[in-house]
Amino acid sequence: MDLSDTPEEEEFRARLKEWLAKVLPTLPPKPSPDDWPARRAYDLGWQRTLYDAGYGEVHWDASPATRLIYLEETERAGAPYVGAGFVGLLHAGPTVAAEGTPEQRARWLPPILRGEEVWCQGFSEPDAGSDLASLRTRAWRDGDAYVVSGSKIWTSHAEVADWCELLVRTDPTAVKHRGITWLAMPMSAPGVTIRPLRTLAGSAEFAEVFLDEVRVPVANRVGAENDGWRVTMVTLSFERGTAFVGEVVACRRVLGELARTARENGRWDDPVLRRRLGRLNAEFRALWRLTQWNVSEAERTGGVPGVGGSVFKLRYSHARQELYDAAADVLGPRSLDLDGPWTLDRLSSLSYTIAAGTSQIQRNIVAERILGLPKGP
Repeated sequence: MDLSDTPEEEEFRARLKEWLAKVLPTLPPKPSPDDWPARRAYDLGWQRTLYDAGYGEVHWDASPATRLIYLEETERAGAPYVGAGFVGLLHAGPTVAAEGTPEQRARWLPPILRGEEVWCQGFSEPDAGSDLASLRTRAWRDGDAYVVSGSKIWTSHAEVADWCELLVRTDPTAVKHRGITWLAMPMSAPGVTIRPLRTLAGSAEFAEVFLDEVRVPVANRVGAENDGWRVTMVTLSFERGTAFVGEVVACRRVLGELARTARENGRWDDPVLRRRLGRLNAEFRALWRLTQWNVSEAERTGGVPGVGGSVFKLRYSHARQELYDAAADVLGPRSLDLDGPWTLDRLSSLSYTIAAGTSQIQRNIVAERILGLPKGP
């Protein structure tokens, strides 16, 4: 498989790099990490800048290869992260683009691309995290609306979101994977209560969401009723297959900074540390090649990443944790300083073997869907 850029992709890469070099120095300073309304405004402002420059639709209207180039170059240039736009741009939006009706695509995609609306993810529940299909949030039909009651947890950016990609159980008598429906719920609807959750790192980008007979129009259903698990697999394939692409580039950059720091503070003299950093360098180079392969496969099969995303997610989650453990080794006692470099990244890395499907879930997917191994009893 040829993983090199085509002439058209080379032209896009060069044009994007030139534009980033011009616009990034003109951006305002980033707001405080704890000020989510300000962060929302900053993140949406950046998305609007991208949209006005012709790069707003790269997340789903461009080819997977072009999308990969975009994520690679924006991360290398130090461009703002999607931030509050993460759910809308990287998996809810692509899901609507792939599975939504023309009316749904016309309603929800342009505001995401123009930096006007934020989405959050209402998947996990207190008793349905790793076993997502065990969710209990109920929705029943009442005329042209679903009435939804239940609760969600670890809902990303709920406190500043306009919409929620919501999984509900619409047939409690069905086999658990077959009674689920994917809805787009307005967060301003009566009956929605949001309680922010503070993480180990001190931030509050997650929340509990409580739903008390919230009415969601049937027109907001993406896919057929009780076919939500299949639609969810599309969402998760984007989340696992392409949403972390920019972070691989970021990890490679951090690895280079670690090597420079080790040379400056004398830790480079330790051969064990040098071998560790060398192995991580090989690991992230391999992950980048795997990303390119996954993107090429997605392009060949219609734009939706396949189960190869689980291979990537499984290894990347652990490699990221190993990278920031190595950072602690390089920094020594300074690694305990919350205001120091990489400390908060190390704390957040602990969640990566859980977020977007635990490592155990990814191993099951790889075993059953790629290797063809039988399911357990």
